[in-house]
Order: sequence, then C-alpha cells, then structure tokens
Amino acid sequence: MPSLKRQHHELSDSFVQLKVLNREDQKGAHIPKFGDKLQEIALLPLTSTGVEIFQVNLGKMCNQTCKHCHVDAGPDRKEIMPREVMEQCLRVIREGKGIHTVDLTGGAPEMNPHFRWFVEQVSGLGKKIIVRCNLTIVLAHPKYYDLPAFYRQHQVEVVSSLPHFSASRTDAQRGEGVFEKSIRALQQLNAVGYGQEGTGLSLHLVYNPAGAFLPSSQKSLEKEFKRKLKQQYQVDFNSLYTITNMPISRFLDYLLQSGNYESYMEKLVAAFNPAAAAGVMCRNTISVGWDGFLYDCDFNQMLDLKVKETYPQHISTYEKEALDQREIVINQHCYGCTAGAGSSCGGSTT
Repeated sequence: MPSLKRQHHELSDSFVQLKVLNREDQKGAHIPKFGDKLQEIALLPLTSTGVEIFQVNLGKMCNQTCKHCHVDAGPDRKEIMPREVMEQCLRVIREGKGIHTVDLTGGAPEMNPHFRWFVEQVSGLGKKIIVRCNLTIVLAHPKYYDLPAFYRQHQVEVVSSLPHFSASRTDAQRGEGVFEKSIRALQQLNAVGYGQEGTGLSLHLVYNPAGAFLPSSQKSLEKEFKRKLKQQYQVDFNSLYTITNMPISRFLDYLLQSGNYESYMEKLVAAFNPAAAAGVMCRNTISVGWDGFLYDCDFNQMLDLKVKETYPQHISTYEKEALDQREIVINQHCYGCTAGAGSSCGGSTT
C-alpha cells in the first residue's frame, strides 16, 4: 500500500531530520559546526552575491522512486505547484534583473500539468531554461514521447541523472529496468540533436556515488562515461556533473541505518575546501518550493529551512533588493557542497 508506506517514511524522515539538525546529544555531535568552519575562513555570515539562477521545484511527483533521492519523490507524492504560483514566479523572472537562468526541477517536473505552458512562457522571456529530466519520463506515457522535440523547440538544456554506465549499478540505485529506459531516452535526445556537436543543444549527465563516499574526479569520470556510452550504446552527451550525496532525506536514512553517518560526516569535514565554500551555489541561486516558499537552495528546501525570517519568504512577496543581499541559512548538511572539488547542481565548483 504506497500511501501507508509514504506516511511511514514521512514520519521516519521527519524524526531523522529533527534529530540530526536540532539535537546536541545525537550521533555526530562532535562534528564541528559548519558555521565555525566558515568563521575560520572569514566567510561568516555567508551572503548572497545576487540572484542569477531562479530554481523552481514544480512538484514532488515522479515516475521513479530512487534510493538516494534528496527530494523523497515518487509516484504517490501529491505536491504539485499550482498555476497561480507559477504565474507569480513568472512575474519575478520578468521583473528580476540579473536572473539569466531558470532551473526546473522536481520530482519529475514534466508531470506538472502546467509544465509545457511554463516552459513556453519562460522561453518567451529569453531566459536560459534547464530541465532536470530523469530520462525515463520520456518513455513513461505517450503524452511524454514528444518531449525531446519540445525541448529542442525551446532550446532547453537537459540535465539528467545516470548513476553509472552499467545496468546493474544504475538499476540498484534507481530501480529495475531504469538503465535500459534511460539509454533509449538518451538515444532519442541524440536523434533530435542533443549532445551533438554544432547543434547548441546541451545534454549533461549527473553522477552521484552509490554509497557513503565522495565522488571521484569529475574530469576523469566524464572521460570514462563518454567512452563507455559511445562504445556500447552510441550515446553522446556534453558534460558529466559529479554531485556529492547530501546527508538528508533517503540518503540520511541509509547512513543511519547502515551505521555510516558519523564516518561520512567526518569524510565531508576532512575534505572541506575553502574555495568550494566561497563558490557554493546558494550564493547566486534562489530556490522556490512547489507551494511558493523561498529557500536558499534545493537542499534547504527539502529540510524546510526557508530563507531567514527577516527577508520575504514567499514568491508572492518577493523583493529583489532584499533577497539579492540576504544572509544564507546554513547547517551541517552544507558540508556536502564544500567537500573536495565542491558540489552543486552544476557539478564540481572548483
């Protein structure tokens, strides 16, 4: 019964997040506070450099249920951004000088019934559009089959998760049969020009580790992915983004249940990189939840850590000047974005 499973998971997840973020006597309490690390490098308070990327979560409904999904998305999620909130987003995008990119995420953003209308409206404003597509949505239902052509029409940049170039490792993380469907979707995107030289149609893949460890070098992994996917499946793509697993939601559940929470946090702290901290994505991004509330990043959104109360907290009261200069809300999960080469929605940051 998916609904009961969903309710059980939400209760479990809420308890875990509360325990990790708000208690001093928990496992991992000896981990230095992230704010103290920023203080050491004179980055506290961490502040915005101005909103350039406007990230919109169109809903938590998804046709997949991936093990490490930080959104905790799935087919039984009902949270969908209503058109009224999307219209408020358009007002901000239209009036917000400095915003050059609109980044659409979910769940599967395409499952929002107003998705295509929203893309068309943003495209008409001349903004760069990124869609975070899980690939299998293209094959999920006949109404999605023409998505590659729709993306091409509006020059959408497609960013898609592919945990590995092997079926076994991908399916272990994302579900049985996902790899085969992902390859077929990539081939369809290639067929309309995505990932092909000279077309200007960008197709990027996202890799995140399957366990409690940091990703390898983005550059070396990209070379390996390109070689394997081309040789075995005739698939081309532009870039590979490596993203560190954040200690939140389903991945946090895994860390705690497997006894890896403390050791994973210690790895993140040991790999803290001041240069990555200075370039974290929250400094030039704002994230809008499906219900219109504002967050400093997509990860804070999943922890319900809204922008500070001293700033407008909902898209209906958006104030550019205030939010462009806001102080960013931080917590222990932020170590995930500052470890090693850094991690963001666009891959490594250094």
